[in-house]
This record gives sequence, C-alpha cells and structure tokens, in this order.
Amino acid sequence: MAESQAGAGRPPAMRPRPLSPHLQIYGWKITMAASITHRITGVGLGIGSLLLTCWLLALADGPESYAALQAFLGSWFGRLLLLGFTWSMMYHLCNGVRHLFWDVGYGFELSTANRTAWAAFTGSVLLTVIVWGLAYTCRGAV
Repeated sequence: MAESQAGAGRPPAMRPRPLSPHLQIYGWKITMAASITHRITGVGLGIGSLLLTCWLLALADGPESYAALQAFLGSWFGRLLLLGFTWSMMYHLCNGVRHLFWDVGYGFELSTANRTAWAAFTGSVLLTVIVWGLAYTCRGAV
C-alpha cells in the first residue's frame, strides 16, 4: 500500500516536495489583515515605549534635554511618530478586546470574526481621532 503512493519508492532526495499554501493561493481576508496588523502594532508599541522612555529620561535630565526632545516631538516627523504610536495603542487595545472574547469562546463564526475585525480597525481610527482631538483641545491649539 505504501508503494502505491507517489514517490514512495524513491529515495528521500528525489521525492516531490509538497507545496505549502502561500499568498498566491490565499486571498487577503480582513481576519488575516487584522492578525498581521496586531503583530505589527505590537512591535510599534515596543518602539513607542522606547520613545516614552527617552521622553522620561529627557525630563529627568533637565530643561535643555527636555526642550530638545520636545522640539523633535513637535516637528512633523515627531508628530507622525506620536500619531503612529497612538494608533498602534488603540488598535492593539481594540483587537485585544476581540481576543478576550475569543478566550471565552465567543466570536469564532466567520461573519462575527469579519465584523469584529472591521470594528477593531474602525474603532482604532475613531479612538485615535478622539485622543488627538482632546489633546489639541485641552492644549488650546485648535
């Protein structure tokens, strides 16, 4: 019976290699994008934590260091980094809540998984806009 299988009588080096599914086989799905984005935002949170540590060290070092870092964070690139850090935090939060429901066994149906993935993306953008809007409003920069 084993001899009837394709490549069974050949030495291991000559057997045809199995083809693993890859991105040319699988189409992009919202759940796949949500999973990949969750991992990427986790890395972004790590990098943002380093930025927060630099801010705290500059604060502790004195007015000159703090002013220099504030000048960098106030630039367009610094604000872009802060915006990305904020969005990473909000997306990781929203998708983390989704994972908490999965931990108790809810939300595994395909339609529910798709809806909650879209909700995580939408909610993260809305929360980021709210946080930045409140920050600018409280700062008086509007």
